[in-house]
Amino acid sequence: MKTPQDSNDFIQEQVNLLNENPECANAQYNLGVTLMQQGKFKEAIEFFEEAISNSGRMFEACVNLGYIYFKLGDLEKVVQANKKAVEIEPRYARGYANMGFAYLQMARTDEAIEALNKAIELNPHMAQAWSNLVNAYLQNDDVDKAVEVGEKLVEIAPDFALGQNNLAFAYYLKQDYEKAVEHLGRAMELGFKPHPEFIKELEPYLKND
Repeated sequence: MKTPQDSNDFIQEQVNLLNENPECANAQYNLGVTLMQQGKFKEAIEFFEEAISNSGRMFEACVNLGYIYFKLGDLEKVVQANKKAVEIEPRYARGYANMGFAYLQMARTDEAIEALNKAIELNPHMAQAWSNLVNAYLQNDDVDKAVEVGEKLVEIAPDFALGQNNLAFAYYLKQDYEKAVEHLGRAMELGFKPHPEFIKELEPYLKND
């Protein structure tokens, strides 16, 4: 949803709708989005929760709640919000991807892998989910699987710089330095700035490249 430039007028319009119909989920959702964009997270949460309560199909409000809770650093609530989203809309890949990312941040790796694989099953072209899955397998010390997933990622999205970098790191851990240099170089060509320590580790192989 694109909020009009004069958000105050837009907010008043939605408030007027709620005055006419206090259970109007669309107006509550619109207010939630506007307030979220303004960084007024507490107020946005209240409107999103009301929208969810008043509509049986408001999975977008759940995902937006998850975004707010991520910004607030509450990963458990990120998971809860996105779980609710996929309960409402089981084929909503973004909800599973968001859950997977939150699980990854909490080092709940098996749950991250399950959620991310589900996201990819529903949307095979979701590059960020593939990239997070690479990291999940690395977190699980399964380097071979990380490489396998990373190769699928760069096949699907060859210009996704972060994916190239993550695959480079997987190959580095596999001690395949030629491949690591290849994908790191590709990431840098795409504008990615790798961690200086990673570049330093590959310097001997870069020089011989």
